Amino acid sequence: MFERFTDAARSVVKGAVVHAERADADRVTEEHLLLALLDLEGTPSSHAFAALGVTGRRASVESALAEARRRGGLTRADTDALAGLGIDVTEIVSKVEATHGAGALAGGRRPKRRWTSHRPFTRPAKDVLEQSLRVALGRGDRHIGDEHLLLALAARPGVVADVLADHGATYGALDRAFSAGPGEAKAG
Repeated sequence: MFERFTDAARSVVKGAVVHAERADADRVTEEHLLLALLDLEGTPSSHAFAALGVTGRRASVESALAEARRRGGLTRADTDALAGLGIDVTEIVSKVEATHGAGALAGGRRPKRRWTSHRPFTRPAKDVLEQSLRVALGRGDRHIGDEHLLLALAARPGVVADVLADHGATYGALDRAFSAGPGEAKAG
């Protein structure tokens, strides 16, 4: 499948590994893929981010991702469902952090493997890579570009899709931005 990746898509995969290393994460996640997409310049995804106003809000995206990690990776739908059962996630997070320290639900870091710096991709991150192929084929494209990776992230339910949607980058909005092309007016 990787032979179908464009140079930009390969840069995203490599960049995701770099983001995982910087975060001292033992695995590459969907979040790392999104951060690597935000690093790109002059690509379809960077043009879509710019058209939707996401580019200038990177700090806000990073903050939203950090807040989701703080909640143990619960999505907005998870939090709402628990609230419907009378469970206040914010209160639980506060109590856990009071006892175990800030970020206790964000997941512990494992020591780096001494024999290799290889970081495997989580199953959800691999699923995004596979979904990007389906997105590309569905759009009639022969190669997988950064835009297909971004659409795959927006299409998969989870924290990353929630954060994208909160910043105006839903699957539909991204699809319209890609269809309009760089510099063209986007329909809302």
